[in-house]
Amino acid sequence: MEYRKFNNTIIARIDKGEEILGQLEKIALAENIKLASVNALGATNDFTAGVFKTEEKKYYSNTFKGDFEIVSLTGTVNTMDDEFYAHIHMSAGNEKGEVFGGHLNRAVVSATCEMVINIIDGKVDRAFDEEIGLNLYRF
Repeated sequence: MEYRKFNNTIIARIDKGEEILGQLEKIALAENIKLASVNALGATNDFTAGVFKTEEKKYYSNTFKGDFEIVSLTGTVNTMDDEFYAHIHMSAGNEKGEVFGGHLNRAVVSATCEMVINIIDGKVDRAFDEEIGLNLYRF
């Protein structure tokens, strides 16, 4: 992985074999990012994404293996208990044009991943909400 910072924007290249969320965390910790928006595209051959069932307050995940183009990766970086926290969703399409996605748990890059991180001057922490069952923004 390599990246460059231009004012409040980071342009990153995540390389073949690297896990996207792990590399995002490395950048956020190295640059002391407390709040940012994230967008990316690229290719993956192994990813896990899930859906939160609100009635059960539980995530269900699916793992996908094969050749996939990341058609959309979007989300936020912020903190929870003053520690790094990322909330990322991803959609990826196969050779038939079928697209799968959801809340990203992990994704291994198969060719490259081009990521743009827009740093926001501020901080928003998260806290677990019992009623919803998720870690929500705490202002």
